[in-house]
Amino acid sequence: MQDAQLRTDRRSGRSGPRRAPGDLAASPFRADRDRVSSSAFFARLGGVTQVVSPSGSGLLLHNRLTHSLKVAQVARAIAERLVADPADLTKLDRLGGCDLDVVEAAGLGHDLGHPPFGHLGESVLDRLARQRFALPDGFEGNAQSYRVVTRIDVRGIGCDGLDLTAAVRAALLKYPWTRLAEPQPHPRHLPVPPRGASEPEEAPGTGSAKFSCYSTELDDMVDARTPFRGRLADWQQTVEASIMDTADDIAYAIHDLEDFHRVGILQHTSVSHELTEWLGHAVEFAGRSDADLAGDGMRPGCSLERLRRRLHAKDAWIADDEAFVSAVKKVVANLVTKLLEVPFDRSQQAEQAVAAFSGEWTQRLVEGIQVVEEPPTRSGHVALAVEQWHEVQVLKFVHRRFVLQRPDLALHQRGQDRLLSKLVEALDNWLIDRSEAARLPHRLRDLFDRARAEFALLHRDAPELLVQPGEPVAIDAAHLERMARGRAVIDFVASLTDDQAAALLEALSGRTTQLWNDTFVL
Repeated sequence: MQDAQLRTDRRSGRSGPRRAPGDLAASPFRADRDRVSSSAFFARLGGVTQVVSPSGSGLLLHNRLTHSLKVAQVARAIAERLVADPADLTKLDRLGGCDLDVVEAAGLGHDLGHPPFGHLGESVLDRLARQRFALPDGFEGNAQSYRVVTRIDVRGIGCDGLDLTAAVRAALLKYPWTRLAEPQPHPRHLPVPPRGASEPEEAPGTGSAKFSCYSTELDDMVDARTPFRGRLADWQQTVEASIMDTADDIAYAIHDLEDFHRVGILQHTSVSHELTEWLGHAVEFAGRSDADLAGDGMRPGCSLERLRRRLHAKDAWIADDEAFVSAVKKVVANLVTKLLEVPFDRSQQAEQAVAAFSGEWTQRLVEGIQVVEEPPTRSGHVALAVEQWHEVQVLKFVHRRFVLQRPDLALHQRGQDRLLSKLVEALDNWLIDRSEAARLPHRLRDLFDRARAEFALLHRDAPELLVQPGEPVAIDAAHLERMARGRAVIDFVASLTDDQAAALLEALSGRTTQLWNDTFVL
């Protein structure tokens, strides 16, 4: 009886257990999956950067759409494997259940709020939201995704958001807390905070680095999490969110390496030297001080040793030196020797090598998934086994060290930072200009009206959520208007593709004489 009630509760929320008009699927969870995949916000992801903007690097790279499709594919494969095991299925039911369509919907929808220009766009919009508009929540891609599905996407007349079931909304909450306040006590104050809940070192006092809900959507988060109360801690992911999160890690670790091998950026020699030098002198590296490593940072092997130490410092619950050595050896054998040793030349043989690398690694990592009923705070209920966890860390290290830290990528991203900053400023100035009120872009005006109503409601019912902890809660009308402008402009910019953002700034800067442009429509 209790499980039957849970299944009903997981469907609760605005969708309900029955098929709504316009839905082709009888299952409410499959209908949710279809709503996500039919969303204009989902289609937009085809023009949004994964790591490097496709417009500057050809058409070989993943974008946020292909990434989301792969996450959904991997997530469903993980879920299918787990529910096929009677022992795992019993555990999953005790933790709140695992539905294949819920998992797939979460994989498809987890990046709906991702802004132009990848993670660089996230950091720029967060800085502007907090500093220019005094928004305590700032900007975060996961929270923006939740705002999209619960507020600013539209599936029909008189309906806010996509009207999803509680289970799917909860599965989208990779970090089920707000930046500063909820739940209480806030998970960033735990002795060992969950992954993402700690404050960023470069911005102490600003709240959690990662979070999945703004204060304006707090009621939606509480509603989505209600069916799981008593089964999960307030800060814990649902099983389906944990599967989506793990699938995201797997997809990210594999396909970004594929991309940069294809375009010739991931070089065999540099990656090989870093990994093999560490393997050959692991004992020596382990005996060196942190200061010595920092002073000799360009020597091959030093960066990998720093990774080993970071894993022990942050994830002592799973970090293991034997597993780390084994992971480095496996990456050398499968990435360096099998894939990178032969430059990608677009031949059939080269394509087959990439496909084999992707398929073998995906299968190995999916097979390393396990259900943990009482996980440590930095892990979810569905997690990689020790060996595979270390392998993902090493794969992600290769991407970070040999792609993300490249000076030419930094040059490219500094230009994108300036573009987004100027675009936000230009749109804000347009919104301030009362003489242009009648000619504002309709979408921007609608977003401003929505944000103004949301902040007015928060100011009435929970004014403490509108300020940083310790600040006075007295907020005047001008401050509320500034915040509403900020949320509206940020919502507007975050809904653009890379090319739309660039074209819109061109038009607002007077650098184009073309009146109508199919790159963007206001």
